[in-house]
Amino acid sequence: MSRRKLGALMIVQKYGGIAMKDETTRKKCIEHIKSGIQKHEKVVIVVSAIGRKGDPYATDTLLNLSKAFDADKVARDLIASCGELIAAAVLSAELNSFNINTTVLHGKRAGILTTGEYGDAEIVHLDPSEINAYLKEMDCIIIPGFQGVNTKGNVMTLGRGGSDLTAVALAAALNATHTEFYKDVPGVMTGDPRLTKESKKIDVLTVDEFLLLLNTVNPIIQKRAALYAKLKAMPLYVRGIAGTEDGTWIIP
Repeated sequence: MSRRKLGALMIVQKYGGIAMKDETTRKKCIEHIKSGIQKHEKVVIVVSAIGRKGDPYATDTLLNLSKAFDADKVARDLIASCGELIAAAVLSAELNSFNINTTVLHGKRAGILTTGEYGDAEIVHLDPSEINAYLKEMDCIIIPGFQGVNTKGNVMTLGRGGSDLTAVALAAALNATHTEFYKDVPGVMTGDPRLTKESKKIDVLTVDEFLLLLNTVNPIIQKRAALYAKLKAMPLYVRGIAGTEDGTWIIP
């Protein structure tokens, strides 16, 4: 499934709020990052905000800091983007403590240009030049997910689950071999394992088969991200954060 033809191999790994929630789970992330570097040479990491609603740095928690955000969309997107920045800073420091040289690129430095509505922006252009420049010096770069900047330099967020879209868009722009998503389940399942013990992991899906599974309240990845992957013919790999077992490939 290799796509990258020139220079080093490279993958994009996306870690969600559950994977980032505490030091114990982040150590699992670091093990997967180390493995990714060993197998693919270069890894670009996209992170979501730490935890979920009710946790101190989750997006919904930050949005509830002031009712004034309801009337100020620019400020609302700015505060909404902070959870991913915090997560990126934490993971960067922890990776460096494990002697994995990395840095965080955010805002204009991430190269993601957006337009449309605050809170539900669209990516109109992605310039990977600064990311590529840093990848010549180090094997690992962290990008806060869920956000880009418009032509005025204002932060715009990409809608619920937008970090997934960030990961796929970056992978396409960087010509990565594939995009990996780390979850609290071992892959795409035949049913919700919390509701039925008979649920089994699916090994391979086409992107069209996968899209049919995303018409739920809480899809395993954002549907916009899956549609972008289909548009760009980007392979996706959904796997569990807790172990090293094979996950589910979603192929173009």
